[in-house]
Amino acid sequence: MLTVLQTSIPDLPLVARGKVRDVYAVGDDKLLMIATDRISAFDCVLGSPIPGKGAILTKISLFWFDVLRDLTPNHLITANVDEFPTGLQKYRDQLEGRSMLVHRARMVEIECVARGYLAGSGWKEYKSDQSVCGIPLPSGLMDGSRLPEPVFTPAFKAQTGHDENITFARTSELIGAELAERLRDLTLAIYSAASAYALTRGILLADTKFEFGFLGEQLILGDEVLTPDSSRFWPADSYRPGGTQPSFDKQFVRDYLETLTWDKRPPAPELPDEIVRKTQQKYLDAYTRLTGRSLTL
Repeated sequence: MLTVLQTSIPDLPLVARGKVRDVYAVGDDKLLMIATDRISAFDCVLGSPIPGKGAILTKISLFWFDVLRDLTPNHLITANVDEFPTGLQKYRDQLEGRSMLVHRARMVEIECVARGYLAGSGWKEYKSDQSVCGIPLPSGLMDGSRLPEPVFTPAFKAQTGHDENITFARTSELIGAELAERLRDLTLAIYSAASAYALTRGILLADTKFEFGFLGEQLILGDEVLTPDSSRFWPADSYRPGGTQPSFDKQFVRDYLETLTWDKRPPAPELPDEIVRKTQQKYLDAYTRLTGRSLTL
């Protein structure tokens, strides 16, 4: 499979080039989303791609869209390049296995985060004031502790830099109380279903984030879903609260970068071949354990 760091589809207008995905407009009502092999950490795209990463992310999202189809509609039209509009097949080398044709939805500018365990920014907030996004939590919790029940901890989507964790009250002010409640309830329902399934595969879903939008009047799930880039997946058999957990996500890369003298500002460093290889394997392991399928890159 071709390693894709940046795509070039001159027949289509480029809508956005994010940290991982390149997005093109297909007419007025559709988007072509391509997951590249870029990897980011500390809000910087690193100097080395992870070969096949975009394909793995896409296949994991497609898997979850199918699993969750009775719980929520989503933006997917097709991931089959043969079913893409005529003229795009000539870009097959950039599209095969890593792209989705989707409905263009009116996205809600809120990251919908569900947490079942205390980690990351949630752990930092808890250490500061024993709460996360305004939700009081019991005393005595540790880094990695399971929460008494999953919580909805929204974030305001920043155009650059980190998203800003906000309270539910602030969310209601930004988008209206009714929509905020719908997003909270749907986010927690999806998290509950996904975490129950993941546990059957020996994986703890520590936290995850979703993006929703409107297709007409219908609220739908968009973007990627339940991938190692948007979720913390921990092996259940090695779970021990009280510190950083082994994971199937890019925490491995962050841990390596913390050993460098890099100031976490561009330009980001390149990764050694060993780190690239081990990171690729973590993404592959996530796919295999979640889906029960093998994947050859």
